[in-house]
Amino acid sequence: MRGPLGDVTEADEVARRCAEKMYAADRSSRHLGIEISDVAAGRACARMTVGDTMANGHGIAHGGYVFLLADTAFAFACNTYELATVAAAADVVFVAPARVGDELVAEAVERVRFGRSGVYDVTVRRADGATIAEFRGSSRVLPGAGG
Repeated sequence: MRGPLGDVTEADEVARRCAEKMYAADRSSRHLGIEISDVAAGRACARMTVGDTMANGHGIAHGGYVFLLADTAFAFACNTYELATVAAAADVVFVAPARVGDELVAEAVERVRFGRSGVYDVTVRRADGATIAEFRGSSRVLPGAGG
């Protein structure tokens, strides 16, 4: 896992270690074939290929799976500071459908952290660059985790 800006800082190393530890315990992401990459402080990318069991009755990717991918990138981005952090709220706008076989990439970027809270934006794109969804998540550091 490498920082998105090239040079790896100490904060990026902390972020990478946090991501490795979190991924090892994340059975859901591993089960769905989600891969985490490009982790840095306040940032993360998650990748997933839409499988045939992820299609809804319209033959397109079920929105819940698109949301799950975005939420996963969000979770890894907001857990890059060695503080146990969870989602407090999230919204998604579905822009275009994804189809079985599409590789989706969710890029999460921290917008602001304040006190025990944070705001993160996630864009989900197909491998061809087409935007599939825009997601905004609010995070909260768990009590006792510091911050």
